[in-house]
Amino acid sequence: MLLEGRNAVIYGGGGSIGGAVARAFAREGATVHLAGSTQAKLDAVADAVRTAGGRAETAQLDALDERSVEAHADAVASEHGSLDISLCVISQQDVQGTPLVEMTVDDFMRPVDVTTRSMFITARAAARHMIQQRSGVILAFGGYGDPWPNLGGLQVSFQAVEALRRALSVELAPHGVRVVTLQTNGIAESISDPERRAAIEAGIVANTMLGRAASLDDVGNAAVFAASDWARTITASKINITCGGFVD
Repeated sequence: MLLEGRNAVIYGGGGSIGGAVARAFAREGATVHLAGSTQAKLDAVADAVRTAGGRAETAQLDALDERSVEAHADAVASEHGSLDISLCVISQQDVQGTPLVEMTVDDFMRPVDVTTRSMFITARAAARHMIQQRSGVILAFGGYGDPWPNLGGLQVSFQAVEALRRALSVELAPHGVRVVTLQTNGIAESISDPERRAAIEAGIVANTMLGRAASLDDVGNAAVFAASDWARTITASKINITCGGFVD
């Protein structure tokens, strides 16, 4: 198993993307610590992990609350011996479909603030333990590609996270800690409304080289690779899982 004995904290662990990564991590031997704002969603993912033979813990917390995040990270490291992987995929609270010239400042800035702030708070909490261990992986999600219209502050938030990932990479590398982005062009499978999901997936597929879109399972498998020793030479970089939607 690629992640045997490791402890992975997933903020937004009750969501579709967080859940997919949790199931993949647990399949490869990690204990997954699911953190999020809705206990019922966390429990559903944890139950699925346990039913499949994996190990899962849950904690209801706000990834924007510094004290809660730090206390939880301290507890994971103390009670389980290490904190090896951190991923934050909480809701970005973005507004889409409105042109920038018609958007309010608050609607534009909300995803930028939520995404950057939560990434900083959760990465900082994990990194403090990873520095002591001299090992660990912090995963960012989203990446940055060609601009699309009417996405509001969403792509701006991704670019902000990329800047943070670069800064974290250079500061943490001397301590043996890697920081890697999973770059996507959207995961249509995560959208609950069938009609909207189909329309978004068609748009994604039309703009890829491979003529398909990444699935939730693809995200989980890429996250496993990025967090494992198979990717031990990769940091300060992104893993492009856009099916050729974005060209590096």
